[in-house]
Amino acid sequence: MKTLIFNGSPRINGDTVSLINKFTEKIAGEYRIVDAYRCNISPCLDCRYCRKNNGCSINDEMQEIYKYIQECDNILIASPLYFSELTGKLLDVGSRLQTYFCARFFRKEEPITKSKKGAVILVGGGDGHIDNAYNTACMLLHHMNCYNIHDAVYSHDTNKRPAIDDENALTGLNGILEFFADKE
Repeated sequence: MKTLIFNGSPRINGDTVSLINKFTEKIAGEYRIVDAYRCNISPCLDCRYCRKNNGCSINDEMQEIYKYIQECDNILIASPLYFSELTGKLLDVGSRLQTYFCARFFRKEEPITKSKKGAVILVGGGDGHIDNAYNTACMLLHHMNCYNIHDAVYSHDTNKRPAIDDENALTGLNGILEFFADKE
């Protein structure tokens, strides 16, 4: 089993990363983490290369991620909430999924044949509204051929309690682990 994890947190030892670390301690198989704030991935430039061609004209770390997306079984998106949305850097990385959109809608091709399972972890201390971020994450997962998506796991009130101490979030992590391990 292969799992791709998108980390949208700028904080190396923050709440989102603490939950990712707890998750990776227990995940079966191999995994790869894309750290949106530290990777060498530029945002989409709307050059329109992918409207007529497979792949992307930008030659950076995303080329390796495209290959892993093809191979993996599961994809996890984990992000703090900024104004009730995924972080900007994570959205920059997500913009590079434009190549899959163009394959489907302009070139009439199916860019990813292997279906995957998806999940979303959201962390925040703000107003508790996760709908925008969850919907955006699900849209990104759909572009990577994830339609079987676990319910959102969310740790709220991280200004008062670290996410790693949030029993609901930890229970949710275990649920994602079981969901990813289930072969059906």
